[in-house]
Amino acid sequence: MTRSLFLAIALSAPLFAGGCVAAAVGTGAAVGVASVQDRSLGGAVDDATASNEIKTKLLSEKGYGEVDVEVSGGLVLLSGRVASPEMRVHAEDVAWSSTRTQDVANEIKIEQPGGFFANASDELITARVRASLVASRDVKSINYNIETYDGVVYLMGIARTNGELKEAAERASKVGGVQRVVSYVRVRDMPAQYDASNASRGNDELMGGSPATN
Repeated sequence: MTRSLFLAIALSAPLFAGGCVAAAVGTGAAVGVASVQDRSLGGAVDDATASNEIKTKLLSEKGYGEVDVEVSGGLVLLSGRVASPEMRVHAEDVAWSSTRTQDVANEIKIEQPGGFFANASDELITARVRASLVASRDVKSINYNIETYDGVVYLMGIARTNGELKEAAERASKVGGVQRVVSYVRVRDMPAQYDASNASRGNDELMGGSPATN
């Protein structure tokens, strides 16, 4: 069971198929990025360390080659595909095994391997979403992590305002091939945790009352 305490927002957009590719990010690179991000150097190092630790454990076992791990602010996002429900649960257990993990969002699907073309399609969508955020004068794109699986775009990181987060999510939803946008982005200076009973009201306020569509 996913124990996510972070705000998640779903936006509708056209259907497209894709996949994900696991990749490792070095701690040194994270330190360089953190110097221009709105997060602390220590937080960036902790996130990079947790990400590498979890990825290394998963890749040491058979069948987790198409699971991607992204970590932001202690939140571990698992996406991609595995062959069985037991493997999905195990991946989450591995994520929780890191002492730097504060929360886990398990978005892993139970599917057979997608192959190169499915994965490449999602990588292309990620690149296009990144380019759209970079092109916006009102979105600090360096603060956002982007992951795509099967046409679903996951946003993580820190937004400076609710308005910036709304624009980032809407821009992502308008990129060709995107089926849906799910945001695990935290608005700066707001608590990372929230009362689940107020989640729906919070989503409506953030997105102007209704999901964005193309």
